[in-house]
Formats: sequence, structure tokens, C-alpha cells
Amino acid sequence: MLSCSAIATLSTTSNLSPPAKPSLSPCLPSSLYFSSISPPLHLSSHHARGHASIKAKPLRKTLKIVSSTGEPLRVMISGAPASGKGTQCEMIAQKFGVVHISTGDILRAEVSAGTEIGNKAKEYMNSGRLVPDEIVTAMVTTRLSLKDVKEKGWLLDGYPRSSAQAESLEKLNIRPDVYFMLEVPDDVLIDRCVGRRLDPLTGKIYHVKNFPPENEEIKDRLVTRPDDTEEKVKSRLEIYKKNVELILSTYSDVMFKINGNRAKEVVFEEIDSLLLRLQKDKEEKSKSGELIRNENQVYKLSSEKNNWRGIPTKLNNIPHSREIREYFYEDVLQATKRAIENGKTRLKVEISIPELNPEMDVYRIGTLMELVRILALSFADDGKRVKVCVQGSMGEGALAGMPLQLAGTRKILEFMDWGDDGAMGTFVNIGSIGAQEVEEQDGIYILVAPQNAVGNCIIGDLKAMTDAAAHRPVILVNPKLKDVPGSSGIMQTMGREERLAYAASFEICYFFRLLYYYGTQYPIMGALRMSYPYEYQLYKRVDESPKQEKYELLAKFEKRPSGEEINDAFEGKVRDKAKESKGIWGFLSSIF
Repeated sequence: MLSCSAIATLSTTSNLSPPAKPSLSPCLPSSLYFSSISPPLHLSSHHARGHASIKAKPLRKTLKIVSSTGEPLRVMISGAPASGKGTQCEMIAQKFGVVHISTGDILRAEVSAGTEIGNKAKEYMNSGRLVPDEIVTAMVTTRLSLKDVKEKGWLLDGYPRSSAQAESLEKLNIRPDVYFMLEVPDDVLIDRCVGRRLDPLTGKIYHVKNFPPENEEIKDRLVTRPDDTEEKVKSRLEIYKKNVELILSTYSDVMFKINGNRAKEVVFEEIDSLLLRLQKDKEEKSKSGELIRNENQVYKLSSEKNNWRGIPTKLNNIPHSREIREYFYEDVLQATKRAIENGKTRLKVEISIPELNPEMDVYRIGTLMELVRILALSFADDGKRVKVCVQGSMGEGALAGMPLQLAGTRKILEFMDWGDDGAMGTFVNIGSIGAQEVEEQDGIYILVAPQNAVGNCIIGDLKAMTDAAAHRPVILVNPKLKDVPGSSGIMQTMGREERLAYAASFEICYFFRLLYYYGTQYPIMGALRMSYPYEYQLYKRVDESPKQEKYELLAKFEKRPSGEEINDAFEGKVRDKAKESKGIWGFLSSIF
């Protein structure tokens, strides 16, 4: 039986040797956050014990890139047949000057020329099947190597469309700055395809209802493409969905899902906004000299990150490498920003990598403080006033005290280096938890690991604070809001239902945990990941060779999966989606 450990187990050695101090506490299955490769943060100091001396430079924009000076845009766009992908590509290429590389156009040119490779491709295209990887890959990589692409940048239209194609680009260290995915309902796609008509003279595409030809002369020469029948369209849709699922993990760090079931101008407005932000970020970095100038590193963050493919490996190595920490900091930041930009105001982050698990002897308070600082400085850099809050002592007299995890936390925050821009005291302030801490000028509240203690409950103060904050975002970082026994050892019962309901009102925007066999903490079997607004993604850890490993995507869940669902996924069983968790896990998973 597998368990999704709430404790991210680490040892002082590699994942190939047992942990130094296994926990004796059983762990309930819970969901994990899957995060993708993120550009490095600008941390310019030493990782001393506790991290209190680390110097952090504020992050600037949501889209982060590593590129050489003057590097042009590199964009990928994906979408099912008739999703409007071609139209958006034309608009992107026209405004930003990138070279539009369409695998469909390349293949059709080969077919028209009657080449050997074109004739092979024609057989697949006419039957509604996708052309094999080996036929497409050589053409695309050749095109990417040409001079105009290197100077102007590129827009890959519909490529890669399979895991094999994505891996071929990864091996060449070719990665996009951004990956757009157009989403359109199946019934709309089918209608668009079946009504589509081609002008063989000009190559222009029309639609019998949505975009009819200008005159009768054009109308008389229009033809239906062989692959635009309803049966073939449905077949292509199924193939597309199956293939795109396999490449999501490769580009999830730079992926943006776009609602394509809107007017083309509205769709492009969203894409245009994201690309302008990305382009601006490149220009800022180019001026400040922060770009990597080695052409061999254009697509490569680091050899270690490049091999992660979505989840860092060797998580049982303590202390974590700087790259691993930065990876999770950026991952949490992007998920949180997306949630806030989407209007969410009550959020929580649950990340349980080993250094952020207070139940393990490898827990490092400095890692938690560093994560909080990255969040605060990034929001402050966007012009928001941030208040970082740590709960104070609870209880009275001999029972006064606070959770051990938070002891000294406020002092650490006060003595940390918050940069040279004067953010601390102006855009960033430190406070405690309670309604009295809410001030008119505050924009966002970040609460550091709020938690109940024996005989004391933080939820009353927390609720008063969120009520006073009203519409302003409140972010809980690694909260522990479940009920704990009172000082007499008896569970507090008065108001318990209301407390649990309030705790459940915070929406998870980021979640990450590791998976182990039940009752053990070694070896790591996999991970469960969720990053707002995407689904929960379940991964299996696979040993590739001595001291080498990777994570493979097993399943996706719209909601946090139960332990039973996780076990079934590892065993390859197909579950009834209508079946819901029952009993104690069904209750707990809805609360924590």
C-alpha cells in the first residue's frame, strides 16, 4: 500500500541509501504539487545555516527567462484541429516578427512537391492519422537551424505534439520562452472542421457559416480537405488529446492555457499581453546585464534542472541544492500569482519538501523564511504593500507559549536582508495575526505557518483578520489548522464544525508532497503535485541507472486524489470516476 506522505523524507545521503532518521508517525495520503522547470532567481549570497544572511533581489515579472543579450522570442503554440491556432500564429508573427514554423505547412509543401517524404506523409494525412515523429522531427530541427530563425526568433505551430518530439528538442537544449495551449470544446471543434473549405488556388481557408467566400467564383472552386470529415476529425481529436497529455510536464513551467472559444481578437489580446510582458522582461534584463551571454546556454538553465523534466530529482539529498530550493520558490510564486490575478483572495500553500517539514530533523527554518521573502519581495516589486505575519504567543500564565516551529521566526524575519531597494518598512512590513494588524494601506497578507497549539486555537484571530482584510488576498504558507487536543488531552469540540469549515474555505494554490510505501519513508515512490489553476498530477519515480532517476506522469485528477486512487494509479487500475472517498479519509481529505 502506498501512502502520500505529509512528511517529505530526506536523508543526509542520496536517495540510494536509507534516511538517517525515519519518522515513526503514520502519514495519510494527500496530494502533491507538480512543478515545472523555472528560471533561476537572483539570489546573490551564501546559504549559511538558517539562510538568514541570504541576499535576495526582488523578482520582477510573472514570466521569467534566461537568454542571451538581444535574444528574440521563442514561442510554442498548441491546439486541436480548428482551434484557431493558425489565425493566432499569423497575428503573433505579424506583430512580433518571429518566424512562423508550421509542421502542417512544411508537410503540405513536401506533399505538393511529390517528394518521397511527402508521399509518405500524404498516406497518413489522408487517413486522418498524425504523421510519424521521425518524418517531422528532421524537417523542424533543420528549419530551426537557419539564419532567419536565429535572428528573428521562432513560433512553433503544433510542434512538438508527442513525447518523443518533445524529448528530441530537450536533447538539443531547445526550449520555448512560453507555451500557449488553446482550449476549445469538442463540439465546437467538430463544427469548425466539418464546415471548413479550402481554396486550392490561394490556399485560403473558409467556413460555410462562419467565414463564407467573398463571391460565387471562389465558392465554386472550394474543396473539402480529405481529413475534414466528422469521423476523421473525431479520430484526430482523440489522438491529439492523448499525445498532448504526454508533453504537458515538459512545458508546464512556461505553459499558459488560453480559452480559444472566443473571438480571435479577444484571444489574441490575451496572448499579446503575455508576450509583451515577456518581451519587456527580456529588455530589462538585457539592459541590466543579467542575461547569460554564452550561446551554448540559450536554452539551458543548468544541466541538473534540464534533467528534472518537471520535478527535481535527488530530493533525499540534504541539504537541498540551491537549484532545488530556487525551483520550488519560483514554482510557489507563479502559482500564487496566477491565483491572485484570477481574483482569488483566500489561498494556502502546502509544500512539504524535506527542508520544509518541521517533523523531520532536516527541517530548516531558513528555507521557509527564504520562501516567504521571495513571495513578499515579488509582490512588493509589483507595487503592492505586503504584510508578513507571524502569530504571537497564545494562552495565558503558565500555559502561554507558541508552536516550537515558529519560535524566533519573527526575529529572523526582522534581521534578514531584504535587499537594497528600501522595501522593508515601506512596501514590506512585519506583523502578527489578528484584526488589529489590518491597516488601510496593506495590499496582501502572507501568514507564516499559522497553526493551532495544545489548548489554544489560532482560528479565532485568523478569522477576525481575514474579515477585516475583506477583499484583500490572504496567503497561508504551510498552515496547520486541524484541531489538536486541549491541555486536558480531550479534543476541543465547541465550535469545531465552524472551525473546520473556516479552515476549508482557503483554496490551495500550490501543493507538493512525496509518496512512500505506507509506514516507511524510504525509498521515494513518487510525487503528487498541483499548481493553480491546473490539475493534480501524480508521478512515479523511476530509477534509470545507478544514482540516476526521473519522474513519469501516471495520472491526473481534477480534485485531490484519495489514497485509494493513488494506489490504483500505481497498480494500473481504472477507477470509477463517480466513486467518492468515504469514511475517515473522505472526511479528512475534504478538510486538510
